Amino acid sequence: MKYISFRVALATLLSLTISLVLGKKLIEMLRKLQIGETVRDLGLEGQLQKKGTPTMGGLIIIAAIVIPVLLFAELNNIYIILLIVSTLWMGAVGFLDDYIKVFLKNKEGLQSTFKVVGQIGLGLIVGLTLFYHKDVVVRDYLTAQDYCSDPIQQAMGYVDIKSLTTTIPFMKNNEMDYSSIFSFLGEKGYVIGYTLVVIFIITAVSNGANITDGIDGLAAGCSAIIGLTLAIFAYLSGNKIFADYLNIMYIPYSGELAVFCAAFVGACVGFLWYNSYPAQVFMGDTGSLMLGGTIAVLALIIRKELLLPVLCGVFLIENVSVMLQVGYFKYQKKKHGIEHARANRLFKMSPLHHHYQKSGFHEAKIVSRFWIVGIMLAILTLATLKIR
Repeated sequence: MKYISFRVALATLLSLTISLVLGKKLIEMLRKLQIGETVRDLGLEGQLQKKGTPTMGGLIIIAAIVIPVLLFAELNNIYIILLIVSTLWMGAVGFLDDYIKVFLKNKEGLQSTFKVVGQIGLGLIVGLTLFYHKDVVVRDYLTAQDYCSDPIQQAMGYVDIKSLTTTIPFMKNNEMDYSSIFSFLGEKGYVIGYTLVVIFIITAVSNGANITDGIDGLAAGCSAIIGLTLAIFAYLSGNKIFADYLNIMYIPYSGELAVFCAAFVGACVGFLWYNSYPAQVFMGDTGSLMLGGTIAVLALIIRKELLLPVLCGVFLIENVSVMLQVGYFKYQKKKHGIEHARANRLFKMSPLHHHYQKSGFHEAKIVSRFWIVGIMLAILTLATLKIR
């Protein structure tokens, strides 16, 4: 049990098992309670057939992540604690949104203001913890030329530095400390500046995952690919030998994150058993907001947040497609009027996956191709370990 690789295997198997067993029971319970998705007619093929499909399936994913982590991860690890908090926090925000939609019959769900407040709240917790907690350090190994006045550190041959250095992809000297950006603001300004960055990243990725969750299996499959990639980075960053060989930051205690990532991937893959086309259950905002928020926190912990635009490229393009659609529509409306704007939209429908549905592609084919794009982006992300 002291070997990370063994606990990774156990966490994966258990999360898959929980997803499969709990998924079946939860779907039956949701059907008995008549908790189904309300569907607006957008003119998409097969859309109305989804009406009444059980939602709030994100509860399956949350249980399949948290239970294996509680059993197999070291619970005194600050990074594991942060991720458990992030999973439950964003899951609660999404659950509240789904509850309002399903039980209170309010199609709008939780007001966007309250969603943002939830994301900001998590950003404050994560940002301040990473900034102040004593165990959030980067290890620097001493050479013969290095001077160190501490005899204990001299004997150990390394010094743990309290630093918020991050990785800049594709650059040879590929490390940047946020202090170099916010130093002119002083220490308090540094804290505020870094926390704002954390809030922005968590909000952007969680919203991207939420928008991507529009057709069967898309968000869960993409999240599994991203989670597996982050698991590799976490394991490498927490292993001295691999970190030295690849010339990347060695982050003490971060190897334990591989156990969390294993449960995360297992939960997403297990959920696909019921969520792949045709879906027997939808994850709802309970799952999508949680997946995006957790991915963001994972990347921040292992100092790979600047790789998220590449790794989460599917989430990014889905998000951008909505912003472009809205922006272009407003521009056309102002310049040529509402009728011209409606007749000359940038996309047939946004997010992007709905554009392809409107173009006549079957949603199963769209999902498969988006997964392939996600795999290509994951490989490119891993290639940054050597391409600089």
